[in-house]
Amino acid sequence: METMVRARSLNGYFQVVRRLGFNPQEALRQVGLDPAKLTDPEQPVPVVATCHLMEITASSAPCPTLGLQMAEARQELDFGVLGLLLGHKRTLREALQAIIQYRHLLNEALAIYLESDGDMVVIREEVITETPVPLRQANELAVGVLARTCSALLGVHWKPRSVHFTHAAPGDLSLYRRVFGCPIVFGSDFNGIVCAAADLEIPNPAADPALVRYAESLAEPLNVSGPDVMVREVRRAVYLLLPLERASVEQVAEHLHLSVRTLQRQLETAGATFSELVEEVRHNLAVRYMANPAYRIGRVAALLGYTRQASFTRWFIAHFGMTPRAWRDAQRPDRAGDVAQAGSSPAADATSARG
Repeated sequence: METMVRARSLNGYFQVVRRLGFNPQEALRQVGLDPAKLTDPEQPVPVVATCHLMEITASSAPCPTLGLQMAEARQELDFGVLGLLLGHKRTLREALQAIIQYRHLLNEALAIYLESDGDMVVIREEVITETPVPLRQANELAVGVLARTCSALLGVHWKPRSVHFTHAAPGDLSLYRRVFGCPIVFGSDFNGIVCAAADLEIPNPAADPALVRYAESLAEPLNVSGPDVMVREVRRAVYLLLPLERASVEQVAEHLHLSVRTLQRQLETAGATFSELVEEVRHNLAVRYMANPAYRIGRVAALLGYTRQASFTRWFIAHFGMTPRAWRDAQRPDRAGDVAQAGSSPAADATSARG
């Protein structure tokens, strides 16, 4: 089962590569994407191919900030009919909830989760793929688009406390400061944005209930998914909840507003089980976290739901055939010089992070 996204997810790509003087034909050929088909924003394309395309281009151009430049190049609320819907919601919270509700129209591979932390809110984002692939550019694109969406809705009232990335810091932070206008934390435990909870309730001056109803009438017939929707929904929920130690079947069912029995029955119909999906996600996240040398092995164990590092080590050996330290040592030649800042808690980072 291959996750597909709309070609709209690559909006801004050709504009940026033209500005760079880079010919993307070879990169497109390598990942099997037809540039003619990408002219249709509704054309489905494999998410793995789009992620690989951005990484290959970033390396070959070279342009280490490709994803963020794509986000900056896009028009605000560039989501088709969903953009009309978001632009006229009453508050940012309602707009974010609409993004979650209509995610099939926006991006099947994107998961968003709102986490309250006192008077702060953490807006977490995950780009989800069936197989581990490099996601630096995809994550920067996703968070950049999210920040621009928030800014489009709140204008001068949008004042994020910090922006977070799980990957390492680049050498030049000037673009990040310009796009986000707040401290940037690299090597964090999540990708996303921390803002004041009160910001989510600021009235949108462009709110128009009549236009929202009209946009919903257009979006509802389009907001459909295939027979494997429950597998994707559970996988998406586990990606978001596992690092928060909330990925039990009961907690995932609650997150999806289902009973445990209904969740398990629908997974069985799709030929999957909850435990298999958890193991798949844990495996993919293990590769993602272990590839970042700034993440201590104990920290990776905690992010994957293990309270004891020894238990994580036994699981890792069973899945990868070697200890976490041996696996990381084997990857070291490809990771030399990749240094990241260590992230801390979202609330602390919001006040103490420096970008």
